[in-house]
Amino acid sequence: MENKKLDFKIDYKKIPVFTDYNIDNVKFPLILSMPHSGSYFPPEFLQQVNSSVDVMRHNEDIFVDELMQPAIDAGIPTIKMLVSRSVIDLNRDRLELDPTMFYNYPKDKDILYDKHCRVGLGVVHRINYLREPLYKGLLDYSEVELRLKNLYDVYHKRLQQIIQKCVKKFGFCLVLDCHSMPSKICSIIDDRSGIDICLGNLFSQSCPQEMSDFFAGQFWGKNYKVEFNCPYSGAFITFNYCQPRRKMYTLQLEINRALYANENALQKNEHFYQMQDDVSNAIINFAQYLSRSVEI
Repeated sequence: MENKKLDFKIDYKKIPVFTDYNIDNVKFPLILSMPHSGSYFPPEFLQQVNSSVDVMRHNEDIFVDELMQPAIDAGIPTIKMLVSRSVIDLNRDRLELDPTMFYNYPKDKDILYDKHCRVGLGVVHRINYLREPLYKGLLDYSEVELRLKNLYDVYHKRLQQIIQKCVKKFGFCLVLDCHSMPSKICSIIDDRSGIDICLGNLFSQSCPQEMSDFFAGQFWGKNYKVEFNCPYSGAFITFNYCQPRRKMYTLQLEINRALYANENALQKNEHFYQMQDDVSNAIINFAQYLSRSVEI
């Protein structure tokens, strides 16, 4: 990374941070969270990066929101981030910052320098998907603080509100954190036929196993290869919003991108609409199953 100091400010008043659906009168104890589906880039941000928009978009969960549109239309409570993951990564802890990215990082500031930071993918990414430096220089820590306040905190505050609304109405809720995963990772981990669906439940800690099994069964019934906690057991959202004693459960859904898209071209493939039907039907059936649990 160059030693150039990047002094810029983003006009957050012009940014649509998130959109949500089916919140006024929640009908199901299931919430869809889509933290990596956004593709908006603030113009001030684009002036400070080395990467093209197409390169940065390879880090987002392409078309995941469209895969689940029929489930949203069926009334499932949903929150979707509109800003790109390359700008801010909502599925990281607020403290997952790499001090080497800044020219003025506070010496007394707490950090959580974990595996994500080490590889350059903390709450603010240091690299793009090609592992090239993302920024043209060193960041101003105060700018990132504003980014966290105006983007990260806004999304998480709204997600918390939706969770509380569901718990108040149904006595419990489950947050399904919706993602896609690169096919290359799936094939490396299982070189026989790859993994189609990964369900991360923190090794059976984030929700009752019968909930995970019911959802997995929706895909098993259509001959998808489902793995629990491989290659992902659950990241920040799955961990942070999991409070079983308060009847707040989480599950991370990862879909192999090659099933519905040309990953390199960022385009839907011929199987997209079949995948859309299968994923949305699985979610709708899951929501109805959870609603029956309330009735019992």
